[in-house]
Amino acid sequence: LEHALTHKSRAHEDASGGVFDNESLEFLGDAVLGLVVADMLFREFPQFQEGQKSKVKATLVSTAALARLADRIGLGDHVLLGRGEEKTGGRRKQALLADTCEALIAAIYLDGGIEEATRFVLRESADEIARVRSPEFLRDFKSALQELLQAHDRPLPEYVLAASTGPDHDKRFHVEVRLGEDVLAEGAGRTKKDAEQEAARAALE
Repeated sequence: LEHALTHKSRAHEDASGGVFDNESLEFLGDAVLGLVVADMLFREFPQFQEGQKSKVKATLVSTAALARLADRIGLGDHVLLGRGEEKTGGRRKQALLADTCEALIAAIYLDGGIEEATRFVLRESADEIARVRSPEFLRDFKSALQELLQAHDRPLPEYVLAASTGPDHDKRFHVEVRLGEDVLAEGAGRTKKDAEQEAARAALE
């Protein structure tokens, strides 16, 4: 566990050379996470096409999803950082938290085997998995809106970023979908793509 929580900035500052960073565990954890998610999708979503499975897998193993998981379990409070990284807010950096989360998954795998790693990933990712179960997750609202407008000889919609709110590790993007000068609808999401899809869904309604 200590190895998994040790960031390279801490290891670099240790003159003894006896401190090892968690990068090799990140590598292993990434593979374990990919296997666990792929196995879950194979068993629980047999109706999904390969492209759909790939989209869901990419969402569940993304930096943003891992950073949210790390945030939920308070992982940032326990990462062992060097002084420089500490001063620059390393405990709140999305990529650093995601990498540490992968290292933690590897540590659980090495300590308890694939069963414990699977149990951890599925338990802590339950909300994300519930979200991708929704039929709306795989529907492409932007394409549907474009097709509807074209069918009525209307111009293509334009998506404009209206605002972004929140800290770096938990940003929300707000997007307007416009038709000429008119704002058809607004949407918000954790990524610009999600916000655009939400805006398109609202416009269709």
